[in-house]
Amino acid sequence: MKPNFWQYLGYQFGRVLPPSMQDWVREDLVGHGAQARYLIRFTLPVIPFLCLFLLVPGPLWIGLAMMALLFIPLVYFAIALMNVYRRHRLLVHDLDPQLLGASTQAKLDRTRDDYERRHGRLD
Repeated sequence: MKPNFWQYLGYQFGRVLPPSMQDWVREDLVGHGAQARYLIRFTLPVIPFLCLFLLVPGPLWIGLAMMALLFIPLVYFAIALMNVYRRHRLLVHDLDPQLLGASTQAKLDRTRDDYERRHGRLD
């Protein structure tokens, strides 16, 4: 079940969706494209405020430099805290935080199985 506009807007600002939407939340937080969605959600709302620096009198590069001085660390910390935030959102929605590493673990398991199939077990 997909949230309506108001539920989605509340979800973007940290509200918890009803349990009937846990599948959608799981897909949103750990599904394909979850990291890109997170970065877009984190950085896109800030851009209009950063554009206010373009109103500062002076050459264009000064406004752009001031924007960059805030935007670059924002993106850096957004990336650094991505898993912490996504894990928190999973916990708030009563989902297993181990879901974040499930795809990585599955990839490691496939690599190990492939290695063992080619070279035999090393016990």
